[in-house]
Amino acid sequence: MKKIVVIGGDGFCGWPTSLHLAAKGHDVTIFDNFSRRAIDAELGVSSLTPIASMEDRLSAWKETGHRPITFQSIDIAKDYPALRDSLKTLKPDTIVHFGEQRAAPYSMKDATRKRYTVDNNVSGTHNILTAVSELRLDAHIVHLGTAGVYGYDGDGLEIPEGYLAIKVSNGEEEFAREILYPTNPGSVYHMTKSLDQIMFQFYAKNDALRITDLHQGIVWGTQTPETRLHDDLINRFDYDGDYGTVLNRFLLQAVVGHPLTVHGTGGQTRAFINIADTVRCVALAVDNPPNRGDRVQIRNQMAETQSVRNLAQMVADMTGGQVAMVDNPRNEAAENTLAMSNHSFVKLGLNPIKLSDGLFNETIEIVRRFADRCDLSVIPCSSTWTPEHKPGVVETRSVTETA
Repeated sequence: MKKIVVIGGDGFCGWPTSLHLAAKGHDVTIFDNFSRRAIDAELGVSSLTPIASMEDRLSAWKETGHRPITFQSIDIAKDYPALRDSLKTLKPDTIVHFGEQRAAPYSMKDATRKRYTVDNNVSGTHNILTAVSELRLDAHIVHLGTAGVYGYDGDGLEIPEGYLAIKVSNGEEEFAREILYPTNPGSVYHMTKSLDQIMFQFYAKNDALRITDLHQGIVWGTQTPETRLHDDLINRFDYDGDYGTVLNRFLLQAVVGHPLTVHGTGGQTRAFINIADTVRCVALAVDNPPNRGDRVQIRNQMAETQSVRNLAQMVADMTGGQVAMVDNPRNEAAENTLAMSNHSFVKLGLNPIKLSDGLFNETIEIVRRFADRCDLSVIPCSSTWTPEHKPGVVETRSVTETA
């Protein structure tokens, strides 16, 4: 049993991870400031699934008979003394860090959201590192990063897990080096995750902190074995243009009869992972920390890569839906290939859930159950990467014509 602090444990990935770690017998404390709930109120949107209060969530979890979870309301980016003092009291073995604003579209919405994303994400991460260093805690920091730090310039190279072996020449002889894979962020959000990497590298080297950075793909699905145990444990289901991940958004659109909105050509290829594998990967990372003095341990947390166009094809084939080809609000390549290594998690025993495994049905059941809560007006993405860009529907046609 380990004593674990989950920062951001009220969120889409943090909540089911907290439950999974507690179900495995760990002593879990959640730190959160409910910023994700506040952003829902700010944007005038809500999760498709009804989210219980933290008090009701923890009460429902206690009813399951598993080890109870405790909660502390802390803003890690703004209240360093509270963060430091709580960590000093708890002396956790592991700190799982989900406490960052996670949506690329939201981070590109306007100057205010750009500044918030940087202030919140960078300051929060640095405060954790500073607190662990100041208190001389031997806590393993597990950070949920993003595969987006690598960029999407697929040219046939399989992206390695964090580090790239290179040779540097001085004109007379060659020197072998291994460097962080060069970052190529596509949004302010991805930029903050890239900055996290540099801070991790410094504190691992200078203060011998033990750090694992998980470069995660896009998450699909919403439920895990633990969130199914009680209605008040249900996880978030975001479908709006800022926070809705692409596959979940497609599945909702198909159920409610809304065209599947594919940005641009749909040729953007991305890494994907099911939410149930997210929690398994974090648990595996917790159980396999680096040694003190090791470099940052980077693991690619993904199951497979797919193009957005292929995802739309899968969903439309299953549901009979139509596809709306819409202008792409993002400043990104219209088409790309992508290959990523996930060897380290496979070696640790992960048998990842694939899109072909047929788990769409469970997500569709969730959508059908709560379809009356859907607000169709919030589905289009209103955040644009360039101020002059005004996204709109180009055409609607059956998905078979887009493949």
